[in-house]
Amino acid sequence: MKKKFSTAWKASKQPRKQRKYVANAPLHLRKKFFSVNLSKVLREKYGKRNVVLRKGDTVKIMRGKFAKKTGKVTEIKMKLGKIYIEKITAKKKDGSSVNTPIRASNLQIIELVLDDAKRAKKLGAKVETKKEDKETTKKVNQKEKVEKTEEKIK
Repeated sequence: MKKKFSTAWKASKQPRKQRKYVANAPLHLRKKFFSVNLSKVLREKYGKRNVVLRKGDTVKIMRGKFAKKTGKVTEIKMKLGKIYIEKITAKKKDGSSVNTPIRASNLQIIELVLDDAKRAKKLGAKVETKKEDKETTKKVNQKEKVEKTEEKIK
């Protein structure tokens, strides 16, 4: 079996080939492996079932030792396929705590970060960017100045 990633590969029932595909996938395709399903409220709001996870999103852990706990995503390691969430830690023998990695398939997004205009547009959400906000304040200030000058003239 060749080690190189194959773009022609479609699918296989064999777990070893599926694992190989995931392990050798380039980063631009790995991003898709981090798509996490949305909560029912967000599904109805955005009309999508899942979204690619981002740093800052609030997630709920659905499976494993930390099931039903929530927290913000602090780090995403695409090479390893792991996600780190704040307050989800394990204690070591020496007493120090270490972040516990969790797979994307075991998470559910509760709250989205829509700071990025590109992500907001993809979801269909209306978010004012800083440029738009500055433009609206300029327009309001100009209108006020015009009104003041008109009052002085009268």
